[in-house]
Amino acid sequence: MNSEESKNATRLEVQTFAISFLCQHGVPTHTVVPTTTTGQLMSMEEIDCGHGAQIYCVRLMTYLPGKPVGESPVTVLDLYHVSKLFASMDKTLQQLVSPNLDVLNFDVRWSLSKIPLLEDCLSVMDGDPLQEVIKAVLEQYKSHVQPKISSFQRGIIHGDPNDLNILVTPVDNGRHEVSGVLDFSLLMNDCYVFDVAVLITYMMLENPSPLDVGGAVLAGWESIMVLTDDERDSLFLLVLGRLCQSLVYGRCNVRKYPDNEKYLLTTAKSGTRLLTKLWELGKKEVERKWFTDASTFSVN
Repeated sequence: MNSEESKNATRLEVQTFAISFLCQHGVPTHTVVPTTTTGQLMSMEEIDCGHGAQIYCVRLMTYLPGKPVGESPVTVLDLYHVSKLFASMDKTLQQLVSPNLDVLNFDVRWSLSKIPLLEDCLSVMDGDPLQEVIKAVLEQYKSHVQPKISSFQRGIIHGDPNDLNILVTPVDNGRHEVSGVLDFSLLMNDCYVFDVAVLITYMMLENPSPLDVGGAVLAGWESIMVLTDDERDSLFLLVLGRLCQSLVYGRCNVRKYPDNEKYLLTTAKSGTRLLTKLWELGKKEVERKWFTDASTFSVN
């Protein structure tokens, strides 16, 4: 783990415990291999990675096969099953018992409850016409979503079900199945609808028919956990908010870590195009498509 996340050993212990718990319940996650010297699942090591000696948490995890879902030609039926798996996973986490679960109550700027924090970084978009769209999304979020968040259903969520954190392998008839769920570093107590919104966002990014994604993801999720009217009404702006977060924070981080520009701007090209398209179509039109597709979705 990076040196910053390694500072909170208790949170890492809970994440490691959750991974093992989910694996025992049939979720395709890593298993963590104990060290041969101490038998522990984690080891804190002092290492110099070029910036002076720092403490890093080291874990050995089993290999998971597959390719990231963003690099695979997945079908809408695949997306239905991906979403169903994540809803089942979040529901399974309701049974997680540990004396240290309170460490999952933490603030992170990537939470969809923190979208207004983008205002502090908007200067990185100066000169880009997309800045006006992002400002408008922030205003609508603050007036239409923020007042409802306290009523959203909450629990332990994965927190980052993006296209790089989901591995799939091909099966018959051109379909794929999830072979791995990665990266539990944003495991936290938060709103379930946030995982739905993040899933829709990142599943749309590389999809040739992005508007077909929302209905499939919604149908898969609601086969396990039904969203409330307020959660459904907020979904469009939550998706736009995550796109804004990804685009703005990507540019911010490039200034801090220019050597990592390729990864940090992964979302930029397709994300800019997608945000513009969704904004132009508008909430009413996009929701009509998503909700109609979800209500008529067939898994046959």
